[in-house]
Amino acid sequence: MKSTLLAFMALICFTFVAAAADVTGKWTAEIPGRGGNTQTTTFTFKADGAKLEGTVANQRGENPITEGKVDGDKISFVQVMNFNGNEMKMTYTGVVKGDTIEITRDNGRGPATFTAKKAQ
Repeated sequence: MKSTLLAFMALICFTFVAAAADVTGKWTAEIPGRGGNTQTTTFTFKADGAKLEGTVANQRGENPITEGKVDGDKISFVQVMNFNGNEMKMTYTGVVKGDTIEITRDNGRGPATFTAKKAQ
């Protein structure tokens, strides 16, 4: 009975490890902006277990991400930007679905949701 229980527990642990989304690589998104214009943004991620590192790049430049986390198929991170000495934080949460990530970005003025696609 104990060996059956241990085998079952091991299977559950391996299932959770296998369920972690692989987000390492480049992802691109067309993010809606003011006046209906879109902005191409590239996310470069490197996942190491539950830790997520990387950058967010667009026409304004490239910023490192902070507080990056991977939890199964969910990711979260923060992008800190400086405009003329004013710091602005954007919080991102996302759900990985194969070759896409449904991302919600919140900069304190209301959330925006968009889809990032794995770059080939």
